Amino acid sequence: MDPAAVSPPAAGISLRQLLMALGDSLVEVQAAPSGLDVEIRGVALLDPEDPPSAQPGELVLAIGARGRAAFPALRAAGRDGAVAVVVKLDGPGQAAALTETAAEAGVALLSLRSEARWEQVNALARAALDDAPPGDSGDEAEEGDLFSLAQTTAILTGGIVSIEDTANRVLAYSRSSDSDEIDDMRRRSILGWQGPEAYLAKLREWGVFQHLHSSDKVIAIDSHPELGIRRRLAVAIRSGERHLATIWVQEGSAPLSEHSEQALVGAARVAAHHLVRRRRVLSDDVTLTWTLMAGLLEGNTGPQPLATHLGLDAGRPAAVLGFSYETAEADVAAPELTHAEVTNLISVHIAARHRSALVTQLDPRIYVLLPQLPRSIDTATLRGWGHEVVGAARRHLGLPLRGSVGCLVPGLGDAPESRREADRILDAMMSADLSTAVAALPDIQAEVLVSEMLTLLSAHPEIRDPRLTALVAHDSRHQGRLAETLLTYLNSLGDVRAAAAQLHVHPNTLRYRLRRAEELTGLDLSRPDQRLLAMLQLRLPPTG
Repeated sequence: MDPAAVSPPAAGISLRQLLMALGDSLVEVQAAPSGLDVEIRGVALLDPEDPPSAQPGELVLAIGARGRAAFPALRAAGRDGAVAVVVKLDGPGQAAALTETAAEAGVALLSLRSEARWEQVNALARAALDDAPPGDSGDEAEEGDLFSLAQTTAILTGGIVSIEDTANRVLAYSRSSDSDEIDDMRRRSILGWQGPEAYLAKLREWGVFQHLHSSDKVIAIDSHPELGIRRRLAVAIRSGERHLATIWVQEGSAPLSEHSEQALVGAARVAAHHLVRRRRVLSDDVTLTWTLMAGLLEGNTGPQPLATHLGLDAGRPAAVLGFSYETAEADVAAPELTHAEVTNLISVHIAARHRSALVTQLDPRIYVLLPQLPRSIDTATLRGWGHEVVGAARRHLGLPLRGSVGCLVPGLGDAPESRREADRILDAMMSADLSTAVAALPDIQAEVLVSEMLTLLSAHPEIRDPRLTALVAHDSRHQGRLAETLLTYLNSLGDVRAAAAQLHVHPNTLRYRLRRAEELTGLDLSRPDQRLLAMLQLRLPPTG
């Protein structure tokens, strides 16, 4: 093995993440005896002339080792603690024997497509490792991943996405489950790692590249079946006046979504940040942006450091949007749903609406800071942006996202106040049965205040009525429903028939339960104060 070919120690990523980065157009999993969550920390090229060896945590690219020649590489990888070996297969008959050997060695076996190039896999794997923050793995490592962004863009547009640099080299692309949807230009670009020259010449002839170099607007390219090209949209990724790369969206078997152009504009703005970080240009700058934003929202730093750093006008209106997929139901989010998918979806949608938007996660929630808003903007507009995000999350991710609109504040320094209001709304939405998925404070003022009263009551047992506490304890011991019946009756404004229908019992049963509750506790439901206290206290979640 060539020592110069071994990557330096890097942050680890899982084999699952690496497969997402490489894509199924390049590699196929033949065996994964330890699963897909094992950590890869480096990449090594195995020269066929060298004795097989590996380092712990490595992905070994067995160049030139086909068929039986790959057996020593697999056994050495297992002996030395490597994670996976990539080989090329000459035919289907080789897979079974190599898979059995890989399983015995305890290493994953990946087969490389015959048309693909080793240098392409090497570069993509190293780029995926480079994108991982030092010392981190998992979802945080995916946040800056262009492949994850490409996949999110594909979901939002309904198309097949690739991101290419200004030399038309493929940087990242989305996965496609149907190879028939991929046109010849897309297939040859991925396998060759660069757009075919004949197609590139046509794009130059049609003025596509001239448009991309001079504009940040989306351009459409009609289908040309005679050239093997399906309909496409493209948008430039820019940093100021600098053209960094291009996002291409190819139409598959179904038309692109009606919001594709808007999604592309947002994706290009998000991708610009990722590309700056990927190229190691101002990489500390990106980290500093997130640090200053988190400090501002948490009230630990003032607005000026972030405003100066990004060139923002701290005196213009600002607001914070909050998003959460916290839920009382444990089975809402699919296990494969990643935080990166949600963050990318929010980033793409919001960036399309407001160029200066910043997205970050604090605790389990995702926040959007909207600095230097137009002075004419109103809460209804921001609520509409939130509904777009929530609707997209439900359609494309099957996720019941909730959104809150913090108050519009006069300047960036008041952003913590807007964030606090966004949190108050999300807290209330968690505990209240609301039909709306996005709200501002005026929409649910009563629910927010009641939620905060319950929080106060929960934190101070000394201000609770011990008779109601005893009633809840009685139900717990006897599997009763007296407390539930009493609360339902009070919520129904004393309408016995309505409360009985809600509980699916006869009105006489409900009346009996109410009398029994009064007998056990000594409550007098004819007294308004006792009814009010019961309505509040019985809404507290059960303890113990």
